[in-house]
Amino acid sequence: MTTTVGVPAGWPATEEQALAVQDELRGRVVLDEPGPAPGTGRVTGVDVAYDDERDLVAAAAVVLDAATLEVVAEATAVGRVSFPYVPGLLAFREIPTVRAALDALPCAPGLVVCDGYGLAHPRRFGLASHLGVLTGLPTIGVAKNPFTFAHADPDAPRGSHAPLLADAEEVGRALRTRDDVKPVFVSVGHRVSLDNACAHTLALTPEYRLPETTRRADALCRRALREAQA
Repeated sequence: MTTTVGVPAGWPATEEQALAVQDELRGRVVLDEPGPAPGTGRVTGVDVAYDDERDLVAAAAVVLDAATLEVVAEATAVGRVSFPYVPGLLAFREIPTVRAALDALPCAPGLVVCDGYGLAHPRRFGLASHLGVLTGLPTIGVAKNPFTFAHADPDAPRGSHAPLLADAEEVGRALRTRDDVKPVFVSVGHRVSLDNACAHTLALTPEYRLPETTRRADALCRRALREAQA
């Protein structure tokens, strides 16, 4: 079943308002917890898909058993796009439907893996951090591209990594999940250490470059968008 979502009351409508919210919430990010142990409990992937012609966004949350990577539960939500497209503020387009999908799950999600960024963000408050602060859940970001940050190329073997740098600050890691394949870009969201975030990412990539959480959530949100009524 898919939840239908409206734009929340008081949701930022302008870039200025969204930046103020980021500034307010950024100080609540918890960086001194290790997070759940990889391969234990549940881990949930969230992702979104857009239909620009209909001004719709669909979100999916897919819960996996962290030990077996089998699907435990899933939920979807569809709503109107809640914010204009502004780089660095994409969380404001996605969070209402992502939260609705998470809230519709029949079980606790455990660690949440976002297809995007946490601290690896110009203002150190990407989707994974924003979602973590609002929900209180441990979150990480695993992105396909490095956004604006510099990194060395990791060594070729799976598990190799290189720091993702904002000047001299390590905001994440370029992590090789397959031998000789382009890395993914891991950053802390909330209540997880960077070492643990990378360990989770490797545990979630037994066969493919992208985590199973992201792969499953991507397929599900695209399906929900196709099935959504205009």
